[in-house]
Amino acid sequence: MMKRRQFFALAGAGLGASFLGGIGTAQAQLPPLRLGVLSFGTVEWELAAIRALGLDKAAGLAIDPLKLASNDASRIAFLGDAVDSIVSDLLWAARMRGEGRDIVFLPFSASEGAVMRAPNSTIATVADLAGKRIGVAGGALDKSWIMLQAYAQHQAGLDLAKAAMPVFGAPPLLSMKLEQGELDAALLYWNFCARLEAKGYKRLIGADEVARSFGVEGPLSFVGYVFKRGDAQADEKISAFARISRQAKQALASQEALWTQLRPLMQADDEATYGVLKRTFIAGIPSRSVEEERADAAKLYAMLAKLGGEKLVGKTAALPEGLYWTGR
Repeated sequence: MMKRRQFFALAGAGLGASFLGGIGTAQAQLPPLRLGVLSFGTVEWELAAIRALGLDKAAGLAIDPLKLASNDASRIAFLGDAVDSIVSDLLWAARMRGEGRDIVFLPFSASEGAVMRAPNSTIATVADLAGKRIGVAGGALDKSWIMLQAYAQHQAGLDLAKAAMPVFGAPPLLSMKLEQGELDAALLYWNFCARLEAKGYKRLIGADEVARSFGVEGPLSFVGYVFKRGDAQADEKISAFARISRQAKQALASQEALWTQLRPLMQADDEATYGVLKRTFIAGIPSRSVEEERADAAKLYAMLAKLGGEKLVGKTAALPEGLYWTGR
């Protein structure tokens, strides 16, 4: 695992100067943004790009990353005020706002994970997961697991939480257990799916396919930055971060040299894995308007509320108003 000081070593590698044209002079310094970051997540790539490009300095926003071990740890840190922001899923953010918390959601990625199975597995449908050991990344409230349960109930009348044998854990561990044959399938984040695909493992069903079955029309960003609001200064930090996040994504979508510098963070052992990781990250960069995102999210949320009720979405039956950050 890379140490924190290594995490942003790219900032001093001489890359930033070639990308700073047009960014402008540094603005007044804002209080640091404490950001919870999963050790195995792809947010590290964007944050390293932000530092390498000097976007944080230009915006006057210092980002103080805190590495966390799991989604559950991230949510505990966020709710306990140990951090100002985390990357989490849309359904959890909606549930928290529905409970009265003043939080907002900024889309991070539309790239989605999937249920992975071994190359020689006989599992052909979601119904075949009955009686099987299935690893689930992200915990019992992870949006992909919630959606998969709703899909299994809707398509096959199957209560997957009871019919299968779910095992919750960190993606690296679950991926390893799948390779070792200790799991029959695993619901993993997209970057772990990409690594397994390079080894011949197959997708059973992706979260994007599940979403389309519920009426989602476009690439919906299920994962995003969740921020606490509170005062004008908090909104200034969110605005500044939203701007530099967008700039970093634009650079990652167009600058191969930036990816070359970021490659050590990706831990891609071969060209095939590196190519899939880079391509899928870029494909997942949000490109839709807030209105389009919100319309699809509301449609999905309503369907999940109908199928699973309070068990799946909490006490809020409709997507809460004001969930998406609009810059105002």
